Amino acid sequence: MAYYFYLGNVLLPIPPKKVELKINNKNKTYDLINNQQINVLKNPGLTDIEFEILLPNVKYPFSTYTNGFQGAKYYLGIIEKLKVNKTPFQFIVVRKFPNNEDIYSTNIKVAIEDYTITDTTEEGFDNKVKLKLRQYKEYSTKTVNVTIQQYKPPVAQRTVTTNNTAAAKSKSSGQNYTVVKGDCLWNIAKKFYGDGSKYTKIYNTNKDKIKNPNLIYSKQVLWIPA
Repeated sequence: MAYYFYLGNVLLPIPPKKVELKINNKNKTYDLINNQQINVLKNPGLTDIEFEILLPNVKYPFSTYTNGFQGAKYYLGIIEKLKVNKTPFQFIVVRKFPNNEDIYSTNIKVAIEDYTITDTTEEGFDNKVKLKLRQYKEYSTKTVNVTIQQYKPPVAQRTVTTNNTAAAKSKSSGQNYTVVKGDCLWNIAKKFYGDGSKYTKIYNTNKDKIKNPNLIYSKQVLWIPA
């Protein structure tokens, strides 16, 4: 059976002897009050993938290269770049029968969790790399528009009571009068009381404004008692 391992669009020259895909569990087990347990089924967690690859520094007849021979340094650089740049990529395994008929393929988006490089005399000039990959799922944040309404306190209803009694009382006690050109106290008393001789009532009330009852001036404001 033939295997072809791809990290993104890069074909590994020698496929690993084995690969482990672990589909992680997300189910939840709960204890009931009667000492029984129930299992709440949930969607599976992210898949973990582990395998070890040989990166040759010499060209072997059983190795495969799509763009000519490349040494271990080339592939180590690609692995380092994927890790340092935080780049997710497609992990693809193609499985074929000896007659080149497809068995099934693995195609999953992953990111490198960690990797270990091993130099050993058993492998001569070659390098071994143990890779741990984890499934990567695209995600994005959502923008939520929140409209905040400004709090408006309720308007207090006020009942205004007009003190008509006080207004009437004030009016009954007298009123203001603005002197016009040609006025005299006699004429003003006659206008309000019907008797000019009652001018003394107006004069006595407004002595702070009138020094001489025979002299009043236009635009003076006098209080006319009732």
